[in-house]
Amino acid sequence: MKMKIAVAQISCVLGDVPANLAKVRDFTQRAKNSDADLVLFPEMTDTGYAMSVIREHATSWEDGAVSEIQKIAGADSIAIVAGVSEREGANIFNSQVVIDSLGKIVAKYRKTHLFTPAPIEEHTCFSPGAELASFSFGEMQFGLSICYDLRFPEVYRTQAIEHAANVFLISSAWPFPRVEHLRTLALARAIENQSYVVLSNRVGTDAGTTFCGSSVIIDPYGVTLAGASSDREEFLCVDISPDVLKATRKDASYLEHRRPELYRRKKS
Repeated sequence: MKMKIAVAQISCVLGDVPANLAKVRDFTQRAKNSDADLVLFPEMTDTGYAMSVIREHATSWEDGAVSEIQKIAGADSIAIVAGVSEREGANIFNSQVVIDSLGKIVAKYRKTHLFTPAPIEEHTCFSPGAELASFSFGEMQFGLSICYDLRFPEVYRTQAIEHAANVFLISSAWPFPRVEHLRTLALARAIENQSYVVLSNRVGTDAGTTFCGSSVIIDPYGVTLAGASSDREEFLCVDISPDVLKATRKDASYLEHRRPELYRRKKS
């Protein structure tokens, strides 16, 4: 059975959580009007992307932005996946929250690979997550990841093999100097795992970092179903289907041809 997936490519107002929530409401309504079942938002949708600002505005999920996003999802009867801050005790996590059409949190992921080079230096703000995450939705299994995780193919292969994930949802705040890396890596993750890749990336500039947009939905064969510009807010919406997954893997499934005994062999 087909499912309609939407992607919100947005800019954020740095440190202005109410303004960013207003944008979530607007794009969620657009997704609802397009009959989408799920809408994906970028990394740090609630606060914008600057470590000093995130430290100031990050909250627990019992209040703040996530509780408001739950209300939005419930009011529009649509699932929302968004990159958000998460404060737990002395720790702050760069997280993805999955909220179902009833407004309930059904899954979450804490970014496991932190980008440490200056001027971003995520490790000065965030604690790294300790596990990968996926969730079932309809007839498909969705793997979660955030931005820099895209550079680590092990994340997606592990999700594909151990979690049986066949749709990868990526929330991102990827900067302009490496825009071709984003496009190439997203395509590679789809092709090598014969899975859908659904990527929502930021546009705009936060604290001197300009983001490169280029949000995309790629099918399991590596065909781009929808793509966005590098510098404007845009909305993408397409159908994805388990039948396409089955057809892509019917004649030759790369995953079945793996030889793990070779990949982990120790030198004598």
